[in-house]
Order: sequence, then C-alpha cells, then structure tokens
Amino acid sequence: MEAVSRAGRIIGTLVIVQMICGVVVNFVLEAPLFDAPGFLANAAHHSRQIGFAAILGLITEAIWVGIAVTAFPFFYRYSRAMTLWFAALAVVVLAVAVVENTAVMSMVSLSEAYSKASAVDRGQLETIRIVVASARNWPHFLARMLDGCTIFAFYTVLYQGALVPRALAGFGLIAAVLQICAVAMPLLGHDVVFPLLAPLGMIQLILAVWLIARGFRDNRNLVSAVDV
Repeated sequence: MEAVSRAGRIIGTLVIVQMICGVVVNFVLEAPLFDAPGFLANAAHHSRQIGFAAILGLITEAIWVGIAVTAFPFFYRYSRAMTLWFAALAVVVLAVAVVENTAVMSMVSLSEAYSKASAVDRGQLETIRIVVASARNWPHFLARMLDGCTIFAFYTVLYQGALVPRALAGFGLIAAVLQICAVAMPLLGHDVVFPLLAPLGMIQLILAVWLIARGFRDNRNLVSAVDV
C-alpha cells in the first residue's frame, strides 16, 4: 500500500514538473522562433536559449517514460494491454520529440547562415524557410497528438483500476480527446483550437495535486481477469 501511494506522489510531482517545463519551452525559450520578424532573423541571436529549449523539450517528453516506468508494476495489475500501450506511446512520444527538436536546431543553423549571408544569398535562404519551419511544425503537432494518446491510455488505467476518483479519471479521458482534436486541426487545414487545450491543463493540475496529497489507491480487489 505504501509503495503504491509513494509511486503516486512521485508521478504527481513528475506531472507538475512536466507542465512547468512545457510552458517554459513553448512560451518562453522558443518564443524567438515565432516572434516578428521570424526565426530567420531571430534564432541566431538566441541560439543558446533555443538550444536549451531543445534539451528541456526532450526532458519534458522523457518524463512520460519516467511516469510509465514508475507506474508499470501496479498499472499492469489492472490492465495489461493498456499499460503496454501507455509504455509504448511514451517511448514513441520521446522519439518524435527527438525529430522535432532536431528540426528546431536546424532552424537555428539556417538563421546563423542567414545572419552571415549577403543580400543575394539571403534571398535564396528565404526560399527554404518554409521547408525548415515545416520540418519542425509537423512533428510538433504529431507529438502533441501522441501526447494526447499517451494521456488517454494513462487515464484509462486510472479509471479501470479506480486508482483515483473515477470522476477525475473520466474527465481526464474527455480532456485527452479534446487535446487530440485541438492539435489535429492543422492536419485538416485549420488552426489549433487552443480553448480545447484548457480542460487538459486543468485536470492534469488537479490530478497532480491529488496524487501528491494522497497518492494512488491500492484497489487490488478490482484487478480484472480480462487482460490475463
């Protein structure tokens, strides 16, 4: 019982750290990539900051692997199939994050070349700007969709095992679906629907506070034989 509660508190802490890192990476450290007049002019002057953002971005996604490893021994009791999905998705999210952050550093490299180029050469570099930016943007959207899938698997096990109040886990499932829909919009030619991301941020914070305060419930009597 104590081991399960302790694991819950560790995961709650990791969720808080992940949320903070996500905000810092996307809205602070990577801001020069998206501020006017654009990454070609900005990134070279903030290369160290953006490099740190790439490292922190990888750490942020690696936290999913840490959560999966911490949760695996007791999640497996309640849903073997979904626990394996959760662990696999955590690894896939990290792999996609490597691709995304490699592309981020390519944006920095192009900006550095742009800052040293002549007027003629700058014109040529501007023609490939959209290609380099897209090489970062599409993996970013896919990674956020996979984040949503990982979170869905996470809350599914929480719901099945009643490891937290089922109302909390149920709301988490709905919020995860909303995130997937919100960040899938660019694939359909539309902008990200940011208001749909708010429920997940709220429920993740509530879950983290709950876990830090109370840990997971140890409901071994609810272990299902379905996934034997």
